[in-house]
Amino acid sequence: MLQEYLLFNDEFQAVDLPILTASNRSFKFGDGLFESMRMINYKLQFADLHADRLTAGMKALKIDGHALMDDYFLRQKTADLAKRNKWNGNVRFRLSVYRGGAGVYTPEINKAGYILEGIPLKASTYELNSKGLIIDVFDEMTKPVNKLSNFKTANALLYVMAGIFKSQNRLDEAMILNQYGFLCESISANVFVVYNKQIYTPSLAEGCISGVMRTAIMQLCKMNDMPLIEAQINPEILKEAEEVFITNATQGIQWVMGYGRKRYFNEVSKFLIEKLNAL
Repeated sequence: MLQEYLLFNDEFQAVDLPILTASNRSFKFGDGLFESMRMINYKLQFADLHADRLTAGMKALKIDGHALMDDYFLRQKTADLAKRNKWNGNVRFRLSVYRGGAGVYTPEINKAGYILEGIPLKASTYELNSKGLIIDVFDEMTKPVNKLSNFKTANALLYVMAGIFKSQNRLDEAMILNQYGFLCESISANVFVVYNKQIYTPSLAEGCISGVMRTAIMQLCKMNDMPLIEAQINPEILKEAEEVFITNATQGIQWVMGYGRKRYFNEVSKFLIEKLNAL
């Protein structure tokens, strides 16, 4: 079996070797953020959107070095790692950026460090799930709405707890509410609801992640004259909707089949994933 590598601050390191120390701020304080990205046929998808969100997130966290982590950086580093590992050009990447240096709650410096890792994929297109997801609403905890809510930060305890809820209830996915009780997102994706032939998605003001695939789907809807509204969404709409689907940068679109006794169609999600692959 070939040795696989990751990139740690511009240096290739074997994936099975320890590289972080106990003083790492991301480990100790959740002081960082990350991007999940997908390469298809050696091309990093939506690199500009990922770079924009990464830059905005690093600025919000006051981590230096965001000007260097542009779309060229993302394309170059992911290509380098794919080549080093001799992957087939279809890869799921995670770029984790953390604040380096010492300090307790107050950092001594704000210099960025990073880890880029990948998992090779077989598929060379976005594939709609053949079996629809079964979901429920996770309401044991809610997501706070603040200036960090739209970014994928290293503090993921809410999603971990929702994931435990998902496993305990034998679900495929769980919906997360914001602090006001409105629909926010799922554990790992943005949410879209089709109701009365109108597509709705929670607005960024509701605290959801500013998803790269969310942006891409909104652009596709506009290009195809499909009405889409960013809104405050009561979770009760899940009982009446015609269709529900979730989106993220690595899987594209996944359609939801059921919520309790409610069953959904997947016509819109089928149409959109065809248009997504056509890009």
